[in-house]
Amino acid sequence: MSTSIDFATEVEQVLESTPFIDVHTHLFTPAFGGLGLWGIDELLTYHYLEAELFRFSPVEPEHYWSLDKRQQADLVWRTLFVDNTPLSEAARGVIAVLQALGLDTEATTLDSAREYFRGRNLRDHIPDVFRLAGMSHAVMTNDPLDPAEAACWMRGNTEDPRYIPALRLDRILNQWAAHAPVLASQGYAVEPGGGSRTPGEVRRFVVDWARRMKPAYMAVSLEDTFRFPAEDVRTVLLQDSILPACRELDMPLSLMIGVRRQVNPAIHLAGDASGQADLRAVEILCRDFPQNRFLVSVLSRENQHELCVYARKFRNLLPFGCWWFLNNPSIVEEITRERLEMLGVSFIPQHSDARVFEQIIYKWRNTRRTLTPILANSYARLHDDGRQVTRQTIERDVNLLFRGNFDRFTRRASA
Repeated sequence: MSTSIDFATEVEQVLESTPFIDVHTHLFTPAFGGLGLWGIDELLTYHYLEAELFRFSPVEPEHYWSLDKRQQADLVWRTLFVDNTPLSEAARGVIAVLQALGLDTEATTLDSAREYFRGRNLRDHIPDVFRLAGMSHAVMTNDPLDPAEAACWMRGNTEDPRYIPALRLDRILNQWAAHAPVLASQGYAVEPGGGSRTPGEVRRFVVDWARRMKPAYMAVSLEDTFRFPAEDVRTVLLQDSILPACRELDMPLSLMIGVRRQVNPAIHLAGDASGQADLRAVEILCRDFPQNRFLVSVLSRENQHELCVYARKFRNLLPFGCWWFLNNPSIVEEITRERLEMLGVSFIPQHSDARVFEQIIYKWRNTRRTLTPILANSYARLHDDGRQVTRQTIERDVNLLFRGNFDRFTRRASA
């Protein structure tokens, strides 16, 4: 390989042949029943597309929410795909899914797509979609305080080797007063306002659920105003419950920082936004708790360079993914180039954040397409500067970026 064109071909082939680990999704195994979303109506009522719908359509949000799922999907399809060109990333993604599944991308109705999905058995559908996405594993988001999900865990038989659990802590860390009674009802001596026994009991609750779920990591989504330390219950629980539990279990904590909740409540989940965060909280956590490991993704574009700088200072920090509003090729390219230039291959470039199963097809197709020229250009420059780059070099690097770094950081490789 001596030119950038040669590198592009090699990189493309390696990316296509490497099965990725999707380190953060909102997918579920079939054992969770209706919690797992799939099919054309779910694809079209995804909140990214709902946000676009309200820009194009005169329909009022109140009317939209009064419709059933099928009616909502018909409205989105007609508005964004029939009456308009689906150029946005989210809309183009639906087209990519339909094409990959052999469905008509220019149909004026959803009849044929619905017929296709009605004829699919989910247990047969899952391996087909994993293959089309080029994935071996998907990491779920598992909330022990979600009543429907907790019931599934208590019944058992939730294990599927393709799906890796992750223990979500949002209700504990962000909405403690509202959910403390749930822990109390399960025999944990906690109080809504805290109290001397609360941190130890929250730690016991988390460890009990971690042993039940066997998660790869614990996780929490945090607003752009997150501070640590602060004079609040969250600081106490994070410092005295969650971080000790992670150390006890030898498990990383994933921090997804920068969301601004419900800036427009009328459009429900589509009404969330992003904000620039003060990442000194990450600095303090990494510095003061060196025995803890932190997976970190930040939602604001403006925070990306700072996160890379911190990753250079703290080996217990692993940046991952281009999350939510950042998951556009132009921004993914910028962030990935920056990370390669500052961190080498010691990060995780992307996760799908998929809420609807078939989304993994287009999200990982886009990732491979976007990363091919980025990596090829990096190898071409390295070659021009005097270092040989072989196929084995590229295979090793891609494996680290999309499998090895996650396995190492979560200790899955040793497990």
